[in-house]
Amino acid sequence: MPIASETIAPRIALPATISPAAFDGLDPTTTITNLGGEAMGTCWNVRAILPPGVTAASVDAAIVARLDKIVAEMSHWSPTSLLSRFNRSAGGRWATLPPDFAHVISEGLAIAKATSGAFDPAIGWLVDLHGFGPEPADRAPTAAEIAAARESSGWHRLTFTPADRRLHQPGGLSLDLSGIAKGHAVDAVADLLGTLGIVHALVEIGGELVGRGVRPDGQPWWVDLETPPGQTLAPMRIALHGLAVATSGDYRRGSHTIDPRTGWPTANGVVSASVIHISALAADAWATALTVLGARDGMALAGERGLAARILTLGEGGILEHISPALIAMLTEN
Repeated sequence: MPIASETIAPRIALPATISPAAFDGLDPTTTITNLGGEAMGTCWNVRAILPPGVTAASVDAAIVARLDKIVAEMSHWSPTSLLSRFNRSAGGRWATLPPDFAHVISEGLAIAKATSGAFDPAIGWLVDLHGFGPEPADRAPTAAEIAAARESSGWHRLTFTPADRRLHQPGGLSLDLSGIAKGHAVDAVADLLGTLGIVHALVEIGGELVGRGVRPDGQPWWVDLETPPGQTLAPMRIALHGLAVATSGDYRRGSHTIDPRTGWPTANGVVSASVIHISALAADAWATALTVLGARDGMALAGERGLAARILTLGEGGILEHISPALIAMLTEN
């Protein structure tokens, strides 16, 4: 997700409300502190205004510890993670989940239900079969292998009781939270900064972003939606003031988004899908779902759900842009 550039006049999208309190005590000469590192198989970056007495080193250490905790719980790549241990557990076992994991599962199951399975946190076997997991595949899977993996997959096979945060392993089911955990991590880091007294910050992990407060000059944290290289679309610039944005797309790594309903990578012409939401977790999962659903069904569902979304598809004449009513409202109200 590129930070705003100035090469072509952009279209501007603003949040519905701007908090007056965000401008209290702003000093335009304040320096923005930049922090970054590696986690979750990608890079994280934070730009923040640190309050007096808060050091960059202490913030960096707190962020690393927070991300390490999330990885230890939900990594599909670590054999010692809680997720990997759940995937290996015997049928009939119940696991009591820590709060982070429970929140991601609860939200993931809700979005799976809302999308009729276009988003599904329980397709780990399909992800592995296609070589999109920890181990690359040395060949394409067969139809029989896909059918067998689908038999043991699916969000509908999970039972989760939110009151006690318990998740049931029905037997042979494999979770993969890569379509939602990164968004949760962005939210978690932004919330962590808030506990440290940091009101103004932009948090990014692997292209998913959350903006809180404003920059020292009173401007919001401007971010341009990702567009495939070589396209001439005018940039769509989002003011990330209390908002998050996530993009799912196949133009970087080829077709790697699996349609849980078929078990095969999507082939619906979607190049990328972006969602703006108050939650990066929700934006992350919904962007994946819209990629799977395609432009027609994805835009219809975005309209029903009031999602601010953009889907880019590849047609005979090039890239086509599809914008939901909620995003149009953000563009036309300024």
